[in-house]
Amino acid sequence: MRTTLHPFHAMKALMLAGFLSGSALALAAPAPSFDIARVRADIQTLSSDAFEGRGPATAGEKKTIDYIAAQMKAAGVKPAGDKSSYFQNVPLLQSDIVGTPRLSMTIGGKAIPLAQGEQIAVRAASTGQDAVKIAEAPLVFVGYGVKAPERKWDDFKGVDLKGKIMVVLVNDPDFEGGESDFGGKLMTYYGRWTYKYEEAAQQGAAGVLVIHENEPASYGWATVKNSNTNTMFDIVRKDPKAAHTQMEAWIQRDLAAELFKASGIDIEAAKAAARKADFKPMPLKATMDADYAVKAQVITSYNVAGMVPGKGHPDETVIYSAHWDHLGVGLPDAKGDRIYNGAKDNASGIAALLELARTFAKGPQPDRTVLFLAVTAEEKGLLGTEYYADNPLRPLAKTVGVLNMDGPFGIEKTTDFSISGNAKLDLLTMLTEEGARQGRSYTPDARPEAGSFYRSDHFPFAKRGVPAISFSAGRTLVNGGQVRGKELQNIYTRDRYHQPADEYDPSWNMDSAPGDLTMLYNVGRELADGRSWPNWSSDSEFRAARDQSMSSRP
Repeated sequence: MRTTLHPFHAMKALMLAGFLSGSALALAAPAPSFDIARVRADIQTLSSDAFEGRGPATAGEKKTIDYIAAQMKAAGVKPAGDKSSYFQNVPLLQSDIVGTPRLSMTIGGKAIPLAQGEQIAVRAASTGQDAVKIAEAPLVFVGYGVKAPERKWDDFKGVDLKGKIMVVLVNDPDFEGGESDFGGKLMTYYGRWTYKYEEAAQQGAAGVLVIHENEPASYGWATVKNSNTNTMFDIVRKDPKAAHTQMEAWIQRDLAAELFKASGIDIEAAKAAARKADFKPMPLKATMDADYAVKAQVITSYNVAGMVPGKGHPDETVIYSAHWDHLGVGLPDAKGDRIYNGAKDNASGIAALLELARTFAKGPQPDRTVLFLAVTAEEKGLLGTEYYADNPLRPLAKTVGVLNMDGPFGIEKTTDFSISGNAKLDLLTMLTEEGARQGRSYTPDARPEAGSFYRSDHFPFAKRGVPAISFSAGRTLVNGGQVRGKELQNIYTRDRYHQPADEYDPSWNMDSAPGDLTMLYNVGRELADGRSWPNWSSDSEFRAARDQSMSSRP
């Protein structure tokens, strides 16, 4: 448990207890100030068309990582990457569909061509193969595609999927109510498409089709299309076919409804059946054909790492992280714009990272080392962080905690804050205490059905036991409260998230930024100057991994 307060907070506590006078408190270091104009400039630069959407393995990557490293160097932040540089090499498998994929289904005896990005969104194969050729593969509906022995749940019931296409629903079996124990609206990892892809490979399927619906997916078709029809990346695996089928794709709900109707099944009835533990796979009266070439190669992308060394315990590390990548150049939107600028997602997080790095570099030297980590390929499955967690620049056992930033600033100034997911850990307690000093309260994740806990760069650290959170500025606005906050967030998700319209706007309200940065800085400073080792709650699935590394810490 945490036992040491930041010196300023400790002094304040002593004064309140009558042990220090107000004049003594006045001698404490003032709260840091942040240059919001500089934060704006970083966002504007990183999300400009010149950076081409910051796609990994593009000219935009080179500009991005060089810019981040240059800002770190100018701030006096020391290199923390490979060979005393600011960069950590991250080998990735890069895959692209060559040309236009030929896709079709035969539904109830009728051949129907499918247009990439319209009825279907097919990803480039992550298996390393140079072509995908599927002919008349039968389609089988397997509910949510979940096999969870601890929940006594098995959607497969021994069905043979070899040579067949697995059709699955997005999210968990109890998202819309059911007889299961999958967290209700709180998505478990079983609800993530990454899990469903992996399970399809384990089941020996020829491919997998995820049925898209806005509510259980938590985003619209535009996000699905834009995220899946461009260049794909994966970590370099010894056996990629153990984690991926040759064809991974999403389909529109209307197309899925046709599939079920031709098989004499109502789609809502099929969904209702899938919510029960006695669900059995349903063969569909449809087959699929796919034919396209794939260009696959191993490339090197880069994490950017800088540090402010600790003076007392330099081998212990506090990490601030944010992903620098976005979707690069992809399919055009209705206006013909093909550059996915990613201003909020996540030029804003990198701008916050850089401003915090400058503040630590010019402030009192921390007792522990503070690492500023800008990671690659988050949009492709948290790959830069996964690589770091497997190949850490600083030992994970002596990593005190991770504060991740992914779109960290509020749309406007808020009276609350949140984190991605609803995990319980000491870092959240610290944030809650710091928020209270600002008059801000903790609000649980407003969209637990989105599975945000598994979608941000804190997760690879968390599953290895390192206490880690992704900060959110909250949605209860000073002007308009929760109602207006939800309305503005929904507009962003619908109209800009993973779309070319996520661009910098000089009229952005940045009133939230000073308070957000102050919370992040003060919690990080408390960790860096203290002797505590935060942990997960006693009932957390990540507690055991953290406890196992206890012997490596003082």
